[in-house]
Amino acid sequence: MRYHSTTGLSADQVEELVARIWQIVQCGRERSWPPAMGLYRAVLLTLIYVRQNLNQAAVGDLFDVSQSTVSRVYRRILPLIGEALCLHVPHLKEAIRGRLVLVDGTDIPTGNRAGHEDNYSGKRRRAGLNIQVAADTDGVLLGISIPLPGAMHDRKAFTECDWEVLLADAPIIADPAYQGTHAITPRKKPKGGELSIGDKANNKAISSLRAAVERCIAHIKNWKILATGYRGRLAELPNVIRVITALEFYRLGW
Repeated sequence: MRYHSTTGLSADQVEELVARIWQIVQCGRERSWPPAMGLYRAVLLTLIYVRQNLNQAAVGDLFDVSQSTVSRVYRRILPLIGEALCLHVPHLKEAIRGRLVLVDGTDIPTGNRAGHEDNYSGKRRRAGLNIQVAADTDGVLLGISIPLPGAMHDRKAFTECDWEVLLADAPIIADPAYQGTHAITPRKKPKGGELSIGDKANNKAISSLRAAVERCIAHIKNWKILATGYRGRLAELPNVIRVITALEFYRLGW
């Protein structure tokens, strides 16, 4: 198996993750283990499911188990992955120390859900949740915010997730959506006028730096469950995002 492209982790990282989960299981909180498959295959199944976002029947075919078994294994293993990797997620204040911080927002598409009309984004023309992503100038992930309704503008989301306060003392570069914060943003063209040569040069430099956070978001979206349409229960999505955040930090070696 080509572990990295299939599961998102190297073979050594998968083995280490399984070992940590086994230690958690041995503590007695999961006395009825194992289920229909061994722990190693169950972890592989869960990683492939969140990395590739295949439907559960297709994943079941890959592992020669039923769709219902895939559902049970996924719901059991995903929280254990989050527990095993929780220490890999740094506090944002620690992660940004000594770094120039790049911030951008992205959405987690969910499809239209009854009773959640505020998740529809007119800008993106689809329903989803808004998350804020912080990265350094090398495109290394520094933090992912709590999810907020998809209709929320990035400027408001930046405040609502408390990042405006947490990043108050950090140098930040962001896109024009964050004007009104202390972030450095490209200068907009004045109405009926043109930008000066200096402003154009500054905007070009800012855009060049901002490319790193866009690369970071692309790596996060390689966990396809956050990119190609989340099909599960909406109430469970914040926890899925937390676990994927832990997996991405673990993949990066934090």
